[in-house]
Amino acid sequence: MSKNLRITLIFGGFVTAVAAAFYPIFFYPLHHKEEYRVVQKTNRTGINQEDIQPVGVKMWSDPFKPGDK
Repeated sequence: MSKNLRITLIFGGFVTAVAAAFYPIFFYPLHHKEEYRVVQKTNRTGINQEDIQPVGVKMWSDPFKPGDK
């Protein structure tokens, strides 16, 4: 095996590993927004934001809602 091919395979393997690590962190939630909205709605049920939010910190909001930033 030539040295260039070996370096290419190692670099390609590294890029593949990084892409595989980013998929569940970034791309899956990006494509399944409704599922994450339902989970967050369930998790936040019964929580009064004013009771637990520190003074001077912006209130919780839907991170998937456009124009909320």
